[in-house]
Amino acid sequence: MAERQATLAGGCFWCTEAVFKDVIGVSKVESGYIGGHVADPSYKAVCGGDTGHAEAIRVTFDPEVISYGELLDLFFHTHDPTQLNRQGNDVGTQYRSAVFPHDAEQEAEARAAIRRAAADWPAPIVTTIEPLGQWYPAEDYHQDYWEGEGQRNPYCLAVIPPKLAKLRKSYAHRVKGSATV
Repeated sequence: MAERQATLAGGCFWCTEAVFKDVIGVSKVESGYIGGHVADPSYKAVCGGDTGHAEAIRVTFDPEVISYGELLDLFFHTHDPTQLNRQGNDVGTQYRSAVFPHDAEQEAEARAAIRRAAADWPAPIVTTIEPLGQWYPAEDYHQDYWEGEGQRNPYCLAVIPPKLAKLRKSYAHRVKGSATV
């Protein structure tokens, strides 16, 4: 079976990218922007909150190794899907929790994953399911951010290691062997 893609927004794309790059069956994670009304937005414009875009990741994965439903379960476990238009100190619609299904099957899986996640969270899930729309890759310096600049960035050092630890604790069977915090 050919590789598939999942498009997810769970706050800062540096943080979600770092998590999904450690997952077995994932061959690529690209940071970018989706869900807005401005063509070819810049990071500065998206951060301003006026373009309507979410910071998101596009995950390329092998469905024979990890299913879309399993990716969604990881997504709901490694960010807070109960925070409306924010993740921690990042506030604004650009940091919303959203799933952008690539087809009807992914949309049905997303609805099922939200129901599963609701059992794990004390507050209601506010993650939206939005139309796929146009994908805009983020600027080059945002790609693979954790492996480079991120490990010197105080924000990333505060946010990413706890997410990776949560991934490794709850989904150890899904973590690539060479992954390190």
